[in-house]
Amino acid sequence: MDRLANTVRPYAWGSTTAIPELLGTAPTGEPQAELWMGAHPGAPSRVDRGAGPVPLCDVIGEDPGTELGADTVRRLGPRLPFLLKLLAAASPLSLQVHPDPERAKEGFAEEERRGIPHDAPHRNYKDAQHKPELLCALTPFDGLCGFRSPAATAGLLAALDVDSLKPYVDLLHALPEADALREVLTAVLGADHAAMAETAEAAGAAAERLAAEDGPHRAAYAAYAFIARHYPGDPGVIAAMLLNHVRLSPGEGLYLGAGVPHAYLDGFGIEIMANSDNVLRCGLTPKHVDIPELLRVVRFESTVPAVLRPEADAGGEEVYATPVEEFRLSRQVFAPASETPATLPTGAPQILLCTAGTAVLSAADGTRLTLGQGESAFVRADERVEVSGDGATVFRATVAL
Repeated sequence: MDRLANTVRPYAWGSTTAIPELLGTAPTGEPQAELWMGAHPGAPSRVDRGAGPVPLCDVIGEDPGTELGADTVRRLGPRLPFLLKLLAAASPLSLQVHPDPERAKEGFAEEERRGIPHDAPHRNYKDAQHKPELLCALTPFDGLCGFRSPAATAGLLAALDVDSLKPYVDLLHALPEADALREVLTAVLGADHAAMAETAEAAGAAAERLAAEDGPHRAAYAAYAFIARHYPGDPGVIAAMLLNHVRLSPGEGLYLGAGVPHAYLDGFGIEIMANSDNVLRCGLTPKHVDIPELLRVVRFESTVPAVLRPEADAGGEEVYATPVEEFRLSRQVFAPASETPATLPTGAPQILLCTAGTAVLSAADGTRLTLGQGESAFVRADERVEVSGDGATVFRATVAL
């Protein structure tokens, strides 16, 4: 077992208080957006096995078979396949979408052939992996996920009573679903910037007004008004209005697969994802937006976001079921004064994160490791470990082979 020393990423959209409150540290006054747990080379966790802190990616690289297990290496390669994060949003993240495995491989190979540097701001594919992800809320959490049906979106836009939105309303009524969504998103992102800025500002002001009134879309209008306040005049404000608004209660999750446009807006949660950097942005960002590639990747179909609730197995572990191999997220809630430990399976890498109370990890050789709130540990594939806790909540990240 290895206690993890983790890095906080200070992105501008981050909360200044959520992560410090969990860790029991003093806020710095600066945003603390994400705390990364894993072996991503951009900010790897560090472990100390007696020779000083070493990046986890280096430790795994020296002996992937032992650290990850033979099955993981054979199926997913010699690197930790997932990245676990604490994510604390105080303002909206960029509107984005992720490629499927096939397009990730093709896009990466194409940009390699063209010689585009990996750190170039206009590069889309930083690796050849897809990037499915799961968000589990620790507090009430607002986000956008997937397209609303064209008819419902037409009604929502029409109620804003903004003249420059009426052509989009007409398209949403006139065309088949996939065509309607494609045409409207293309038109929004490709419109004259000055004209779209006026439309976005007018739509944001109208959403602010409607959010103050009783109505079936009040929460959605409030979310769009929140976005407009943070990104005045951004075309992404209108693109966001094509998407479903979702509010998660603590403990609920949201899975985001390939081609599904989404954005996190506000709240504190745990995010787990395939260990990839492949993101195509649709707006709400000063970063590069590659409209042709975006339109190639987006799935133009309406969806009803499926909010995940964990299902308990016979041992009391609550699992968030997702359809990918790269990660599996679960949690164990230990009753106060509980003396019954949970035995972890072996054969795969695991990261354990304590979010409440105090957890005790006990290895077969008698080694013990205590985790407080916000602390985490890496467990090698060949280690047999028991977890116990007095009123503790422990999230477990591993692979799903």
